[in-house]
Amino acid sequence: MSELVIPGRFNGPAGSGNGGYASGLFAAAAGHSGFPRSVVTLRLPPPLDTPLTVERGAEEARVLHGEDVIATVTPGADPIPAVPPVPVETAEACHARYQGHSYHPFPMCFVCGLGRPAHDGLALTPGPLPGRPREVACTWLPDASLAGPDGALDPVFVWAALDCPSGWTDDLAARPRVLGRMSAQVHSLPAIGERHVITASSGEPEGRKIFSRSSLYTEDGTLLAVASATWITVPHGDSPAGRPAD
Repeated sequence: MSELVIPGRFNGPAGSGNGGYASGLFAAAAGHSGFPRSVVTLRLPPPLDTPLTVERGAEEARVLHGEDVIATVTPGADPIPAVPPVPVETAEACHARYQGHSYHPFPMCFVCGLGRPAHDGLALTPGPLPGRPREVACTWLPDASLAGPDGALDPVFVWAALDCPSGWTDDLAARPRVLGRMSAQVHSLPAIGERHVITASSGEPEGRKIFSRSSLYTEDGTLLAVASATWITVPHGDSPAGRPAD
């Protein structure tokens, strides 16, 4: 068994960890090097600045807060298909169409919230791609504050960056949602200080669930990472001020 903590900086909804960041952290802590990839299922909102225990089994790891199961980590089998890339200029143009400019259920989210101080979050603004229904794109410039002691980006931030864009493929004002399950395959790490492109797509909602995929590319179109996610609709966001008008 081991312990981990999600620092308060890396929140999603108020008071809990960003789903992608938490999933990446849990996958790494599970330590199943033999898995082709890990599937992280979030059972409860991951608490911030709180010691969590990782209990490893042969086919499943559990992340615990006391007796509460926060998440489970299990093997993934099939490869995750990539979402096609777009030119960096196309991804940049999506910024103006980002729904979060007018409505955001979690405005302080580390990945896509617009209420963060400069360079404190990832500042992703995924907007719709013209002619590609239920697909979005954005650019990402990994900040130097995300580098580890060796100067390289921690893979947990790739999980975080692949998380939120796929949540914006559907109308968040009509259906606010949180991450329920995520899996990622990181082939290569993005370079600090260089522009990258993220694309994401999803299918039509199935009850309270939306199934999505996302991909991370270099500026010249080299695929670096892919992810799949299951989103769960929730009643509303963090506060009345963050909800759409009646």
